[in-house]
Amino acid sequence: MTGVGRLLIAVYGVLALAATGRSFVQIVGKYEQAPLAYSLSALAAVVYIVATVALVNRGRGWYRTAWITITFELLGVLVIGTLSLVDPALFPHDTVWSVFGRGYLFIPLALPVLGMWWLARHPVTGVEPVTSDA
Repeated sequence: MTGVGRLLIAVYGVLALAATGRSFVQIVGKYEQAPLAYSLSALAAVVYIVATVALVNRGRGWYRTAWITITFELLGVLVIGTLSLVDPALFPHDTVWSVFGRGYLFIPLALPVLGMWWLARHPVTGVEPVTSDA
């Protein structure tokens, strides 16, 4: 893997570490203040970890896992980002995905788009991208 793929994996890895650290500190230190927000930060951390592992490992199962986690990530950042603007009381403290990842320089908003683009450009032979055409 070269170029954009390596950069993509590196950014996912850094975001996985950052989200994991942030959620750990939030949950251990002040969970009762914003349990929903802190639980969502932990969920985001798990998604970033699984996406990172799936992008590093090639194969049909990992390719599908990458599509699923990155799609979930995009939906999460869009839904939580929108809800955090429409009803800020739902999230009295920020999550990784609040305001579309503002606390992380909007990388959580851009990253899944780049990830989906990269996956579409580098399919595993014999595996079609996961689509919502049902």
